[in-house]
Amino acid sequence: MSVPTSIMWFRQDLRVKDNPALNAACDLGKIVPVYILDTSSPENRKPGGASKWWLHQSLQSLNERLNGHLQVFKGDPNTLLPDLMNAFGAEHIVWNRCYEPWQINRDKALKSALSDQGYKVQSYNGSLLWEPMTISKGDGGAYKVYTPYYRKGCLKATEPRFPKVPPARITYADVNNQGQGIDALSLMPDINWYDTIDATWTPGEEGAATRLQRFIEDAAKQYKDDRDIPSVEGTSRLSAHLHFGEMSPNQIWYAIKDAFGNTDDKSIDTFLSELGWREFSYYLLYHFPTIPNKNFNDKFNDFPWRSSKSDLTAWQQGKTGIPIVDAGMRQLWQTGYMHNRIRMVAGSFLVKNLLIDWREGEKWFWDCLVDADLASNSASWQWVAGSGADAAPYFRIFNPVLQGEKFDKEGHYVREFCPELSKLPNKYIHKPWEAPEDILNKAQVSLGDNYPSPLVDLKATRRRALDAFDSIKG
Repeated sequence: MSVPTSIMWFRQDLRVKDNPALNAACDLGKIVPVYILDTSSPENRKPGGASKWWLHQSLQSLNERLNGHLQVFKGDPNTLLPDLMNAFGAEHIVWNRCYEPWQINRDKALKSALSDQGYKVQSYNGSLLWEPMTISKGDGGAYKVYTPYYRKGCLKATEPRFPKVPPARITYADVNNQGQGIDALSLMPDINWYDTIDATWTPGEEGAATRLQRFIEDAAKQYKDDRDIPSVEGTSRLSAHLHFGEMSPNQIWYAIKDAFGNTDDKSIDTFLSELGWREFSYYLLYHFPTIPNKNFNDKFNDFPWRSSKSDLTAWQQGKTGIPIVDAGMRQLWQTGYMHNRIRMVAGSFLVKNLLIDWREGEKWFWDCLVDADLASNSASWQWVAGSGADAAPYFRIFNPVLQGEKFDKEGHYVREFCPELSKLPNKYIHKPWEAPEDILNKAQVSLGDNYPSPLVDLKATRRRALDAFDSIKG
């Protein structure tokens, strides 16, 4: 009796451990592992520059884990996969589910078409603790507020699936290699702009495991206090590993519980609830699929956004003259990452002090972040803008000077990413425009020359933002 062959279609699950679809494929018999860079996705949702860099490294790591058997393609899965099923003599195809709107539609169509051709198709949950279709309010509707969603919906639901061990054995089908190879995907840019990103991260399943272990040992117990301090590594920095599926949230959830137990520790509860925020973002995207480009709150459709190419460029390049904002934007460019507290501050500055549409910020983050994730990115930007579900009120406008003085008291973060300000005393590191001329001269800071003068007046633009919000209240 011949052993059946299955295609294991890797997508946002680039790992061997705790991969439900891979386990299922191996249980069925022989496998052909396949990855497809989908060219049919919407143009504005193709991977950004930083994401492509990460994906290249991650695919290389996965291929090594699969002993060089990963077959890589570029094209439309709707046309490629039926041909590959035939070419490989596969009877089954398995994958882990994705939740972006076009991927849901694509997968439904594929499942129907392949089933009609006599193939067996099965999908699994390999990306979320609680799938969005399994959580609902008492009346059957979708949650729009995070705390009841997480505390009443998720935590009262079935406990998340326990992580699966890697397959005891992977038997690869003896087939001709049809793939183009990872290099043929052209993910790496011609210009070598990514040196500092390369020095910051270790993409891949092993890199994810190392970072999780470091977080558990060094930072988890202080997470509640340290997570807001950008100059210390007080967060897990697992977001990119999660986005590319090099580690599942289930692995993180149970690793934390194994390390610290079911305690009432505030830091542990806070960290697990941050995993819950990720789940909430996917929940919103599933139930309200227009949130990446449309205001969740309709009244913001009439908001009087400004259009200023020069202001937007200054923000993107970290040249606003507001040190904590500039440090964040430069960290983003240099490392493909920005500390979460500073994301909120920089985002608030864009949409409130500059009055520029949140979609411009979302677009820039999509291109620059190694953890660019449609659900988290769009939900977070709408939260900052005040237009999203359970969003910060629009009138909550972060004062970047006060935020810097509170969370970067000694100026370590600003000095790292704005070295031209490094000799300023702490009193003026977050507001150099208030420093006397002799102190600026001593620190070798020349406003408008080697560091920008403030792009806007913070107090005046705060008032302008509140007036703009008043105009749409009715």
